[in-house]
Parts: sequence; C-alpha cells; structure tokens
Amino acid sequence: MATPPTPRISQKDLNQLMTLLEIQVISLSECLVSPGFVLDLDGNTAPGIHYILSGQGKLHIRGSDPVDLAPHTLLIIPPNHPMKLEVPTQEADIVPTTIVGSEHKKVVDSINRFRAGDQEPMTVMICGYFKATYGASINLFQTLSTPIVEHFDVSDRLDVYLRTAFDELVAQEVGAGAMSGALLKQVIVALVRRSLRSNALWMERFALLGDPQIGKAFADMVARPAAPHTVASLAECAYLSRSAFMARFSDALGQSPMQVLRDIRMRQAADQLRAGDYTLDQVARNAGYSGRGTFVRAFRDVYGTGPTEYRAESASA
Repeated sequence: MATPPTPRISQKDLNQLMTLLEIQVISLSECLVSPGFVLDLDGNTAPGIHYILSGQGKLHIRGSDPVDLAPHTLLIIPPNHPMKLEVPTQEADIVPTTIVGSEHKKVVDSINRFRAGDQEPMTVMICGYFKATYGASINLFQTLSTPIVEHFDVSDRLDVYLRTAFDELVAQEVGAGAMSGALLKQVIVALVRRSLRSNALWMERFALLGDPQIGKAFADMVARPAAPHTVASLAECAYLSRSAFMARFSDALGQSPMQVLRDIRMRQAADQLRAGDYTLDQVARNAGYSGRGTFVRAFRDVYGTGPTEYRAESASA
C-alpha cells in the first residue's frame, strides 16, 4: 500500500510567512583553505549560513555525515554545531594540517577572514550567522537539528546577494543592517523555492512549516496581529478542535498561542516605537490593545522596560 503524500503548507500561507519573516545578519566572514588543510570552526548559538564561492572540499559537521562541497553549494547549519572545512591534497599519505579558526582570525580591509594555508588554489567560503524571526521569540531555524544542503547555479545569483550583504556590513553606512538583512532574505527565499521543487522537502523538518493547519493559523496571527484572535478563532482557522489546536500549536512552537500572539504584537509595537510615527495610544491600538495599561504591562514583560523608556532609549541610540 502506497504511503500517502505528506500534507504541505499552502503556497498562499507560505508566501505570507516569507513576506513577514524578519532576517537579522549577526556576522559574515570569509574562510579560505588551501589543499592539505582543515579549518576548524566553533559553533554559534545562532544558525549558520555557508556558501562556497570557489573550490572543492568536504565539510564535517558535528552529528552529521560529511558534505561534499562544490561551487554554489549552500548550507544552513543548526545552532551550536561546530564544523571543519577540509580541502584534501592530491599527494598520497599526507595528513591534513588542522588550523583552529579562532586562532587564525584576521581583519583585512574591515573583513573578518579565517585562513588555513597560503597555497593556491584556495577554497573560498562565505560564513555567517543569522536570525530569522517572527515576533520577539519565534526563530524559524533555531530548532533545526540537521543541516540543510542545496546546490545552486551561477544564474541563481546567491553569490551576488551574499557578497553585497558582505560589502554592506563592511561599509557600515546608514541602514547597513537592514540592507544586509534584506539581501540575506533573498537567499532564504531562494532556498524555500528550491525546496518546493525538491522531492526532499526540508521545510517538513520544521514543526511550524511541516504542520499546514498550524502554519495557516500562525500566518493569520503574523499578518493580522491586531485582530481579536482567541484560541477558539485560531482553532477554527486551523480546522481543528480547541484541544487539538492547543496541543499541536504548543508542539510546533514551544509556547501557547496567546504567548506567541503577544510576542508578535510586541515586535510590531517595538518597530513602531522606534520609528516614532505613532503616539503611544496608537501603538497600543495597532497591537490590538484597547487600554494603555494592559499594553504597557505586556510590553514590559517582553522587553524588560516600558514603551516610553524604550522609545527614548531608541531615539538616543
């Protein structure tokens, strides 16, 4: 008997989630490795993104099988996963020399660079860490347990996006963080598109995207944070009973629906407070709160400070 296909989140809901996903680049670096060398890199508490610009090699990631690398290979690495980039030599019986990345990090022309060996040709990889979030606490890639590996082509222009994001961070002009985040988001969207055309749908590794009914309700929360959502209305949106919705939502996101909704509302409120275009009462109403007092308490619970103080600190910064 054939196994029924796994349900997939609808393209409409996925498109909405991709549109509202916020990307923050934490760091980008260059890694250069010569044949016969291994670059040993520590993990990070944030997920990693790594792209091979040129050369060949093998990536050893803790807890996973080695990955063969070629130009235009893109990898998303789970948080707290150290890795080693190995570039074998053609010479027989030569043991690769391991270089600890943290001890060979240099800043060259404002660029963080890790280097192992100085012989040409070099395998060149862009390494970075990022956050992909909804609200104040939902990080799409934070629960990833195994690497995502996809092979792209020159025509996909991922190298252009990453190089430009790199240049933005180096230049540190006004809006550099927003620009680099927008460029990295194009890479993530390209990855999602590739996944939709792939038989091995990596999105199913994420409970949020792998449960179409929960994804539908979550997409509605993200798109309309000020709407009068309740557990009952969200369960109806997901075509689930209240108890089934609560259980599956908590499994997917690790929090209750109302906790997640509060975080999404507070992220929007924080953005509007930083922009300075709305009064405090307007920010509260836009976040779905009819009273200022309830809004202030919720904001303080999430950010540890009141909205008025938050706006003042943002303005002074």
